[in-house]
Amino acid sequence: MPPEDLTEDAKADLIEQHPCPRCSSLPGSPCRTHLGRVATTYHTGRYGHLARLRSGAKVKIPANRRPGKIWTACVVSDPAPTVSERAGDRVGYARVSTRDQDLDGQVETLRATGCVRIYAEKITTRAAMRPEYLKALESLRPNDILTVTKLDRLGRSMVELILAAQDLETRGMRLEILTGALAGVYNPHGMGKLLFAMFAAMAEAEREFIHERTMEGLAAAEAKGHHGGRPAAVSDDDLVVALSRRAKGESVTSIATVLKVGRSTLYRALESHQPVAEAPPHDEEGLR
Repeated sequence: MPPEDLTEDAKADLIEQHPCPRCSSLPGSPCRTHLGRVATTYHTGRYGHLARLRSGAKVKIPANRRPGKIWTACVVSDPAPTVSERAGDRVGYARVSTRDQDLDGQVETLRATGCVRIYAEKITTRAAMRPEYLKALESLRPNDILTVTKLDRLGRSMVELILAAQDLETRGMRLEILTGALAGVYNPHGMGKLLFAMFAAMAEAEREFIHERTMEGLAAAEAKGHHGGRPAAVSDDDLVVALSRRAKGESVTSIATVLKVGRSTLYRALESHQPVAEAPPHDEEGLR
């Protein structure tokens, strides 16, 4: 049948039997722009191997496959035995940080994108765990793709973004970002591995920065006479006060009460300042 005799829906069904090499759209779904929106035409590389379509005009995406329209994905034919691996599903994740923010916009965008499951949560930056995000990760099966509306929805800080990218890379899962400067689909083992490599480099750089800042801080403190570790319970000023009071015959118990430290702690501080032989064997008020 010549291409001009095919309806728009028939052309779409033929094209959507295959994934798109340019935008990584999965079989059964239309092509998308770099911003994650449904495109007006299919990318030529997706149907260039179809003899009936490759020589004609660009194939438009039918109106019933665009956002805001109800449509049914084409029925994908049984793949050849050599490519029988499942194509995978889109799994959406939406997040806001405060209770008065609205999740509906993100959820609707993810639903229009074709996400078969959507995990959404309102969670503050102070919360250590993100339960719905963890559920989304656990639900991913081979070849699934985690979809977010923007990169900052994936993590609340650079550390969380790095950890999330490492989670996906370890699982071999793809990441789809619908909007923003980094919009697109990223495969840790394919063309998108550059993004994951960038996050890995950032993680390594962050570890180096932390180590470098720590060493510089210790060196600066050392130069000022401060040493790392837990601060002394009896400071130098406290020790001067304790020695002065002790020289006047005041008991260690009384001095320790004034300095708000334990008697044994004060004894150790005094003994470190003078030979042990000079330290009294016990408090004249008696050990209690």
